[in-house]
Order: sequence, then structure tokens, then C-alpha cells
Amino acid sequence: MHKDENDGVPEASREDATSGRGNSVRGNSVRGKVAGLASAVVIVAAAGTLVAAASMAPQSAGSRQLEAPLAAVPAGSNVGICPGPARLLEGTPVGTDPQFSPESATARTFVNAAVLSTNAGVLPGSRLAELNGTALAEIAKDPGTPTAAAAPSALLAGVVSQRAVDSVSVLSADAVGNQQATAGAVMSYTATDGDLQGAAAAGCQQPANDLWLVGANTALGRTAVLNLSNASSTPATVSLDLYGAQGQIQAPGSRGLLVAPGTTRSIVLAGLAPDQEKLSIHARSAGGPVTAVIQQSTLRGLTPGGVDFIVPGAAPATRQVMSGVDIQDPAAAKALAAKQGFADAAAALQIAVPGPADAVVEIKLYGRDGQKALPGGGVVTAKGGSVTEVSLAGVPAGQYTVAASSDVSFAAAARVTRGLKSDSATDFAWSPSSARLGSQHVVTVPRSGDRYLVLGAPDDRAKITYTPITADGKVRTAATADLSGGTTALIKVPAEVGGAEVLGYVVSASGDAAYGTVLLEQEGRADIATVAVAPGAAGQEQVAVKLGY
Repeated sequence: MHKDENDGVPEASREDATSGRGNSVRGNSVRGKVAGLASAVVIVAAAGTLVAAASMAPQSAGSRQLEAPLAAVPAGSNVGICPGPARLLEGTPVGTDPQFSPESATARTFVNAAVLSTNAGVLPGSRLAELNGTALAEIAKDPGTPTAAAAPSALLAGVVSQRAVDSVSVLSADAVGNQQATAGAVMSYTATDGDLQGAAAAGCQQPANDLWLVGANTALGRTAVLNLSNASSTPATVSLDLYGAQGQIQAPGSRGLLVAPGTTRSIVLAGLAPDQEKLSIHARSAGGPVTAVIQQSTLRGLTPGGVDFIVPGAAPATRQVMSGVDIQDPAAAKALAAKQGFADAAAALQIAVPGPADAVVEIKLYGRDGQKALPGGGVVTAKGGSVTEVSLAGVPAGQYTVAASSDVSFAAAARVTRGLKSDSATDFAWSPSSARLGSQHVVTVPRSGDRYLVLGAPDDRAKITYTPITADGKVRTAATADLSGGTTALIKVPAEVGGAEVLGYVVSASGDAAYGTVLLEQEGRADIATVAVAPGAAGQEQVAVKLGY
């Protein structure tokens, strides 16, 4: 289906300026002026001596200006919350609280996870459990207090391979030696019948208190359910800011949403913002951190139009990058999008501008052979406080990295679609904006279907190292991809390496900024899903401590 390819810091300055002031002395006569000036010289000289002496003398403790001390914060557990299966709404819900009907007979939901060992070959204590704490799988037991540093050992991985789940699950890995564990997991859903026919996948995300989701749709035939999960022991109170094509939406019931510890709260977004073809959500949590995911589905009459899990992307910034943007044949895609009800069955970029100022956004697409021009010039004005959609139609079929920049902060996500026949099932996925790649990202993949790593270097050359993790817990020999600036590379994930099934990769990047996404498809079907590479594990952090009353 695709051609495989394996090729292919800002600085700040600061200027300090100093200035001085002079004084004059006035008298009533010429003699007085001369005497006064002489006296002033003596006084100034004496004052200067006193100031110099004072500056050299020790200061009392009460007069010193002290820097705020830095306190080391112990590394915490690496926690990732995986969404539950896609579920069909039962009838028309009243308000925003949903009722779900059973899934289709062919629906399958799996979690694949991997936890890396330390350099000494020690696996962190780790496990997969339901959100309420019920154990699903123990990955590794607690290794206890680490001993003296040993010689570097080969990396190992604790894995969960193709674990069937029927609810929200949590991957947790304990810190070892005051270093956060490196771990990652993915939840994948597939169904070959029913209204939720298609494929969807989501990386298991770390909880946070501020989240942005772009790509929801509550128009006729579209269903968007926001799921808020709280894995902490502290209640979370969540408030939602909603942005549509015409501006911010004031929705009663969008404030003070309580999410109890160990629970998920589901909200039908049509009850807050009905008939919105372009809807972005800013979720803010007071108290416990939460995860947020939107189950988005489309039904055109009796024909399934796809299902996806919309996950948070990067916070609003003046530049956003999305990789894994798969564009179909432009002529056929244009013909399908022209049919009634199929306007959202084509690739597009949505831009949410939270502030009042309009954003002039420049959009660039980078493919395997370099930059491709976007019809219309690629420069659009996105209205402040609203959501703007930009078509990505007209460029040759292939996989792209999309970079958008402006002088005003914005959030963004790119829609990809699959299927070109109006009388057959189609599917879609949203690729959120993501952070640049660093070192030791654990990228897990489902065990079935066509799986690709899509890597983009929009600016300058980057080198990507990707090391297979197999289902037997081994970390295999690394491979590298050398990306030229302004290009995108596609790497097909093999079914096996060394006789064992490939569960994922350890991905590291060097050189200029690079971005990565897992692209999932199914031969002979219109299924499509994307999973952006999540940020790597954080080391020991330090925070400024200010004392006061």
C-alpha cells in the first residue's frame, strides 16, 4: 500500500544597560556658588567613601536578598490512562449524561504496553489495572532499593501483549533510583460491523490539569462523547471552555463537573454545544489531574462513516506540527467530499484560536520528496476565539508532516480519512499536534493490521533511532533513519523480528526538531487510525520554594 522509506534551539540574547544621574548645588552669590560647589565635592566624595565601605562590609541577615532555593522533587510513578472501548449511544440522551448499548459482535479492544529496564537491567515495579484498581496484569514486581551502580546492561522490557479490555485501564510503572520509569501503551479498537465500524486507537496518556482537544463534531449524524478519567486519590472538578466556528460557546452545565477518584465521567457534547461541525474543547481540572478523550463517530444514513478517539494535543503555541497525515488520491477525494453529507470525509486542518486576536497562519506540508504547495497559498486568517478549518485537498497522495505557524497562539489537529465510495463504509482519524521527539520514547503498536512509523523533520536534518521491542521482552538491534530537512519518512513495522512479534519501538532523535506518529491501516478495508508519539519520561525535577506568610 505504501513505499517504505528509511532515509530521508533557539538561542536567546540579553542586553543590560546602566545609566547614571548627576546633582547640582545652587547658591545666592558667586562666592556662595564657589564655596557651595567646593563643599558639594567634599560631601559627594565622603558619601562615595561611605557607600563603598558599606558595600564591602558584611550585611545583616535581615537586609540580604536571597534567591529562592531549589528543592528536588522525588520522581513519581509513570501513569498512563488508556480509554475504554468505543460504545454506541442508546437512543437520544437527555442532557449530557449518556446511556450506552452493547458493542457490535465483532468489536475488539486490546491494550499493548511496554516498560523499559534501567541501564543496570532492573525492571521497575509495573502493572496494568482497571481504573478502579482491579488488577489485570502484573508486568514486574518491585525490585526494592537499587544497589550500587553496576556495569551497563542490555535493555530489557516488561510487556503486556494484546490484552483484551472492556473498560478504562491504567498502566503504572514505579520510579527506580529517583528516576521516572520509561513506559508506554496503546489502546486499539476495531469493528467490522455495526454503526461503530472502523478502527480507532489512542496512546495511554498521563493525567494533567490543562488539556486541549481539537476535532469534535456534534452535527447531524455525528456523535461526540467526552470521557474524563481520574486515576488519582483526589476528586477533580473540571470546567470546559468550548469553541465553535462562530466563537466561544457559553454552555450551562460546562462548569464544575465532578470526577470522583477512580472513575470516568462521560458527557455527550451535543448536550452542551449542539449542531457544531467544528468544536474544540479546553478542559481545566481543579484538584486531581485527569485525562480526556472524545469518542467521535459518524453515521451517514445507514452507512458507517468511521470512529476515532480524539486525544489532547500540544497546548496553544505560535507553532504546531502534526505528522502521520495520510492523504488519498486528490481527484477521488474531491469528488467524494462534494457529495451531500461528505464534506468531513476529506483531509483538513482545524485551528482553534483561544484569544481575541485573529491569527494569520502559514501552513506547510512536507512529504517524502520535500515540501508540497497547498492550493491557495497556504496562508489563512483564523478568527480569534473560534475554530477555523482549512482543506488539505489538492496535494498528491502520500504521507505528510504538517507545520503551521503564526504570531498568535493556537491549537491544531489534522483530520485524515480513508475510503472513496459514498455507498461503502469510510473511516477517519485525527492527528493532534505533538511535541518534538527527544530520547527514549516507548512507542507501542497493535499486533494486527498494517503499522507504520511516520517521521517528519520540517526544518533541518534529523537522525531517528528506532529499536524494536518484541513480545518476548527483548529490545532488539537498533536501526536509524536519516531525514533531510523538510521531508517525511515512512517506515513499515514488520510482523516479527528474530522470530518474535514486534510490540513497539524505543525511539530517540538527534539533530534538528523531528516529530513522529504511528499510522494504522488495514489491507482491503477503509480502517485508519493515528497515535502521536507521547513525550518521554521526566527525570528528577527541581522547583523553587518561596517562604512567606
